[in-house]
Amino acid sequence: MHEERQARVRKNLQAMGLTQMLVVDPAAVMYLTGYENDPMERFQALFVPVEGEPTLILNRLFPDPNAWEHPVTVLADTDDVVAPVAKLCDADAPLGVDKALPAKWLLPLMDAQAASGYVLASSAVDDARALKSPAEQDAMRRASALNDQGMAWLREQVRPGVTEREVAAALEGRYQELGAEGNSFAPIVSFGANAADPHHEPDDTVLEPGMCALFDVGCRADGYCADMTRTFHLGEPDEEFRRVYELVREANEAAEALVAPGVELAKLDRAARDVIERGGYGEHFTHRLGHFIGAEVHEPGDVSSNNHAVCEPGMCFSIEPGVYLPGRFGVRIEDLVLVTDDGCEVLNRYPKELQVVQPLVP
Repeated sequence: MHEERQARVRKNLQAMGLTQMLVVDPAAVMYLTGYENDPMERFQALFVPVEGEPTLILNRLFPDPNAWEHPVTVLADTDDVVAPVAKLCDADAPLGVDKALPAKWLLPLMDAQAASGYVLASSAVDDARALKSPAEQDAMRRASALNDQGMAWLREQVRPGVTEREVAAALEGRYQELGAEGNSFAPIVSFGANAADPHHEPDDTVLEPGMCALFDVGCRADGYCADMTRTFHLGEPDEEFRRVYELVREANEAAEALVAPGVELAKLDRAARDVIERGGYGEHFTHRLGHFIGAEVHEPGDVSSNNHAVCEPGMCFSIEPGVYLPGRFGVRIEDLVLVTDDGCEVLNRYPKELQVVQPLVP
């Protein structure tokens, strides 16, 4: 599996006119080697030549890689980083580097003339990661199925007196009970006016009748991430909330209906935005339509007005339009979609119709 991924990266490097690359992003190193580790401030990298074997460069503090059959260079905290990396490089050729390489190592490599030039080549790995293999697709399906169950549990928490912080704190345990590995990101739990902040952090706000409850949540399964948003309402909503909710749902479904190979990602954003603009709330849709997702909840690539790349089979990304009215409420509806050979598969099955939860009468 990893050799196939490395081959795709080599092909991408060749298309960029490069013969070598230094990959330091830990998620990218894991994708290409299976070695998962957060090196913190220490140096860790994979040197990928177009011809020859890749070399994994690790710090002695961390475990040795399992089942890695290629060369390994082990460094101590006090070792020079530049010399062993420069030894691997072809000094007469440009070196591709990724966006995660800090200046504290890039600049010394440049001073040492480890290569004839330096090229930002993150796309060589990012483009490979964007196209999910069948095994990755299955992991994404499983994570999303567990997330559907998690959302059903969240629906049960929509009741008077509960706080955002209480719900958010209990969610990870529920995911683990369902068989997930835990949260894929810190959950967004927003009640009432807090839902008008797209990235609100849960606090001690108490849910009361007349408030909406927005849950943007995800779990991990088999190393892959889920992400979904649903918005509920405790007690009968007013007419404007219902109107906004239906606009957001229509925008979500309009974009999903267009997803197919060859369709520009920008057109998906436009389709959703058109619906909300026609409804009179365009200025309140304040973010891009979606982001790519996989082993990380936000992977390189997005669904936005300035991304004119086209959908390809195997891509997985979110469709999450929203309308946010400061001081009042917010509505967001998010699904993950997987591009197929002739359209897309929506990975989330939890209903999108407005669910009004009636407060229990004592």
